[in-house]
Amino acid sequence: MTVARKPEVSDSVVGITTTVPIEVILAAGQRPLDLNNAFITSPEPGALVERAERAGFPRAICAWVKGIYATVHELGIRRVVAVVQGDCSNTHALMEVLESEGIGVVPFAYPFRGEPEVLAGELSRFADAFGTTLEAAEEVKGRLDEVRAVVHRIDALTWQTGQVSGRENFEWLVNCSDFRGEPSAYERRARAFLAEASGRPERSPVVRVGLVGVPPICSDLFEVLTEIGAECVFNETPRQFAMGSGGENLVEQYCRYTYPYQIFGRLADIKRECARREVHGVIHYVQSFCHRRVQDRLVRERLALPVLTLECDRPGPLEAAARTRLEAFVEILRERARQPQR
Repeated sequence: MTVARKPEVSDSVVGITTTVPIEVILAAGQRPLDLNNAFITSPEPGALVERAERAGFPRAICAWVKGIYATVHELGIRRVVAVVQGDCSNTHALMEVLESEGIGVVPFAYPFRGEPEVLAGELSRFADAFGTTLEAAEEVKGRLDEVRAVVHRIDALTWQTGQVSGRENFEWLVNCSDFRGEPSAYERRARAFLAEASGRPERSPVVRVGLVGVPPICSDLFEVLTEIGAECVFNETPRQFAMGSGGENLVEQYCRYTYPYQIFGRLADIKRECARREVHGVIHYVQSFCHRRVQDRLVRERLALPVLTLECDRPGPLEAAARTRLEAFVEILRERARQPQR
């Protein structure tokens, strides 16, 4: 993410700690704000991490969690939706701290195995908490599906024609978590970008990589990849934020959304997309002190592609050692891409 944004915060703004059913929030006349995006696009995200540490957050905890905490106070957010199952293992403690400081907390839990009936009950409770109905939220879904369809076309221009870069792909997809609080305005910008990108020359990158795992906290990963001759044609988690698998209704859509559930569903989706996009190798990004780091073993075991595990801690550019590992990985993929297919 490269463009800083500091939204005008009012009582209608609801902070979210990860992708949640924003259809409910919008149906209630509220404006969702993805606190992760607000944190990482702030002028000094590193200073926000330090602010959280001065407030008592330990050094050995995920920088995203600390960034969210500081962003809530920096922007004056008064209400936060916390995903207490299906996301970060530190969310419980983070919400306890925020609640002790007078911030309103609305919990939301994705069922561990993605059972539709359990999710339906949770969606109903979520709608009640915001004083709206699932029927109203379903109407909002129909509108958001139109916006998502435009973003899916942008995604296609990344892996089909090379007219959209990996960085651009990432930014358009990842912001579908909240549509920057204004879905209609987001759609207008997306349509304008799609028209411009469609007129670009087509490209066919020699080395095609996929990025899986949590969104990276490092600021220049995509630029480094381009510089060393690779292009990211698959952003796994941002594509999930854009509801890349669709769904006829809210329950189906958020059951198909793989991020909150067991990794096996995620791996099946990753395999399909890597094959469809002709990915040569996968970068598995892991955040320091994140419980998802444990899943790296399964990613390596289950994907029939070369995998580079890339771990970062705090916001900022890639360190020299990480860059060197990326260069070596891309060179290996380049050699594999040159070999004739059997």
